[in-house]
Amino acid sequence: MRNSLKPEAAITHFRTLGTPVTCKEFGSGHINSTYQVRTDDGHVYILQRINRYVFNDPRAVMENVGAVTEYLRDKVDDPSETLNFLQADTEAYYYVDEDGEYWRCYEFADGLCLEAPESDRDFYESAIAFGRFQELLREFPAETLHETIPMFHNTVNRYRQFKAALQADRVGRAASAQKEIDFLLAREETAGTICHLLESGELPLRVTHNDTKLNNVLLNRETRKAMCVLDLDTVMPGSSLYDYGDSIRFGAATAPEDEPDTDKMGLNLDLFRVYTAGYLAACPSLTDKERELLPTGAKIITLELAARFLTDYLDGDRYFKTDYPEHNLVRARAQIKLVADMEQKWDEMTRIVAEESAKH
Repeated sequence: MRNSLKPEAAITHFRTLGTPVTCKEFGSGHINSTYQVRTDDGHVYILQRINRYVFNDPRAVMENVGAVTEYLRDKVDDPSETLNFLQADTEAYYYVDEDGEYWRCYEFADGLCLEAPESDRDFYESAIAFGRFQELLREFPAETLHETIPMFHNTVNRYRQFKAALQADRVGRAASAQKEIDFLLAREETAGTICHLLESGELPLRVTHNDTKLNNVLLNRETRKAMCVLDLDTVMPGSSLYDYGDSIRFGAATAPEDEPDTDKMGLNLDLFRVYTAGYLAACPSLTDKERELLPTGAKIITLELAARFLTDYLDGDRYFKTDYPEHNLVRARAQIKLVADMEQKWDEMTRIVAEESAKH
């Protein structure tokens, strides 16, 4: 075994309370190697080796994570409301071993993580968590963060990539997806709305999480209330509409994102209201423009993912893992159906946002 894979050596470089006595593999994550460490005085920590193939600039990732969590610690009343990363003996929030592998360590927070909500209340609490994350960071200078995944939510660029893949048609699939191609091209101007408003300053640049799924929220096991937001690897500058929109796209849809029967896919307006109520309650500092564009954020993020799936389909499935040849096309069709259903329900969506905004 390479030295870089030995967590027992890596943990000694972090400022733990007590001497580590056990170090065991922990969790079921597929990206980073994760270990739970216990010390002789009862403290418990999570140690991770960052996957350099997924995150090709771990230093930038950890500088973002360190800056944001350090800022949050000064803002929260309860330390459990944010992850607490430990500094290494270099005073950075990471340690680099002799093989160039990056390690990080943070205090273990015991709680409940769900893959899917077991009640509307769970979904509401996820909105509280992400809204509170946004609210606490409202004055953080987002422009100082690294863009660790360049142009991640730049929908203008995503469409540029889509059209390039369409023109190249390198595996001859365009003819099988003409209806989907036409749908996306007809909405290209709408898709660029957030990008253009960020550039003009009409929308504020904020710290965004960029992976706002329920399983990235830690819930209290007894009360089921949100404790803190997890997985800060994709924290970057962006728009609140991206985070809100992705939560709606994933959490308020009536079917999985690769559901082949598009008749099953649509927007659950009850869940849309549940999440919107929680998000606005927890993030009262959203501007009037941000509030107005919440439905647009949900639509644009869904369009963006549809374009990404269709781009990969046209390009020969080189980015997303697929289980069968049409998998990316099926994914694109499901997202397109969700966009179409949002358009059918647009008046209800805007009414719900207005009603919930009036309460907060």
